[in-house]
Amino acid sequence: MKSNENGFTLVELMSVIIVTGIFVTVIMFFMFNFWTSGYLMEADLDTFVSRLNAEDYIRNTVGESSGLINQNSIPDANTENVDPANGSGNYWIPIHAVPGNTPVGSPGTTTPLLYFRRYSQDNTGAFIMNGNQHYDDEYVFYLNGSTKQLLARTLANPNASGDRLKTTCPPNLATSTCPADKVISSFIASVDTRYFSRTGNLVNFQSIWDPNINGYAGPDFAAVDVLELTLNLTTKPVFQKTNATVNNTIIRIALRNT
Repeated sequence: MKSNENGFTLVELMSVIIVTGIFVTVIMFFMFNFWTSGYLMEADLDTFVSRLNAEDYIRNTVGESSGLINQNSIPDANTENVDPANGSGNYWIPIHAVPGNTPVGSPGTTTPLLYFRRYSQDNTGAFIMNGNQHYDDEYVFYLNGSTKQLLARTLANPNASGDRLKTTCPPNLATSTCPADKVISSFIASVDTRYFSRTGNLVNFQSIWDPNINGYAGPDFAAVDVLELTLNLTTKPVFQKTNATVNNTIIRIALRNT
C-alpha cells in the first residue's frame, strides 16, 4: 500500500526562494532609491531655507550699515582671529577690500569675512546720539570651520546708553548677558566677495602697488558703496558618498555710507 506524500519538491522550493529573492531585491531597490531621493530633497530644502534666512539677515543688517571697516574699533574680549600687531588680543586681524573666494577653514579654525559699523539704536528704534554725531555698533562676520557656518558677532558700543544691541560671544561661551553669535547660514563651503563704487567700478585694494611703501595702496573699504556676497552651500545627504547638494545665492547690497 502506497503512502500519500504531500509537500514541495526540491525544484519547487528553489523556485520559490529565487522568485522571493527577486521580489525582495526589487522592493529594496525601489525603497533605497525612495529613501535616497527623500534625503536629497531634505538636504536641498535645508540649504534653500538657510539661503533665504541668510539673505534676509544680511540685507537688513548690512544694508543699514554705516560703512565697511578694516578692523573692529570696539574691543572684543572673545576675538577669534587676533591681530598679531596688537598685544591686547581684543581686535580681529585687519582685512581689506580684496575681491575673491574665502573658503571655510578646517575644523577648529575660524576665518573673518567682513567687518562693518551700524548706527546704535535704543529699544524704540531711535538713533543714540553723541551731540551731533551718532554712536556706532560693530559687526563681525566670520566662518566657522567646525560647524561650516557663517556667523555674526555683534559688538555693542559701551558708550551708547540704552543700546538695544548686546555684545555676543562664541556659542560655547554664551551666557544670559552675552548671547551666542547669530548663525547666518549653515552648510557653507565658501563665500565670494566683490566690492563696487557708486559708479559700478570694481574696488580692489590690491589693484595698485606703491613702491614707496612697498605695499598695496588701492581703494579700500571707505570707497565701497555696493557689496556683493555669493554664499556657496554644499552638504552630503544620507546615503550619499559626496556633497550631492550644491547651491549658491548672490546677495548684492547698496550701503548707506555717510
